[in-house]
Amino acid sequence: MVNQKTKLELTWIGKENRPRLEPRILLEDREKSYHASHRVTDHDLFDNRLIFGDNLLALKALEQEFTGKIKCIYIDPPYNTGAAFEHYDDSIEHSLWLSLMRDRVELLRRLLTPDGLMFCSIDETELFYAGTLFDEIFGRQNRIEIFVWKKSYGGGAKSRYVVNQSEFILCYAKDLTLVPPLFLPPDEKASK
Repeated sequence: MVNQKTKLELTWIGKENRPRLEPRILLEDREKSYHASHRVTDHDLFDNRLIFGDNLLALKALEQEFTGKIKCIYIDPPYNTGAAFEHYDDSIEHSLWLSLMRDRVELLRRLLTPDGLMFCSIDETELFYAGTLFDEIFGRQNRIEIFVWKKSYGGGAKSRYVVNQSEFILCYAKDLTLVPPLFLPPDEKASK
């Protein structure tokens, strides 16, 4: 009997197809750049960046300088709701959405410090697939929480069956064993 190590994983059409990304460099466009006229203290940082362009290529360009240096990442990807917006199509085939997300989340994970955290906003359209994808990339043992938040506007998104007033934020650690507690009960706060 052959003992093969198997794992639970999410699969989809085209999962094996990965983009071939060469190392990239960022070039500053002086017309779009803004820098403060002077430093107020010696500790002022002038390293903020606003990057225009394809986010996968931008992440690849940041990889060499920032791998293992980012403490917290928050992303708000297209929810794949079927809507079309001016700057992007939010209605792509499900398998393509998963591939696009996978490629970006893997790069983002590499940017995190060993005790870094990643947050991802999502709605119910892709919640379960996004969670399974993050479980696969980060490891299920590194899932901290799935936060639910109530939208503050109107009656919520209407589907055929319900009015949905909630969205979600997935929270993962690069290595949960290195993350200090994010919440201390009131009795522990008093003793600190």
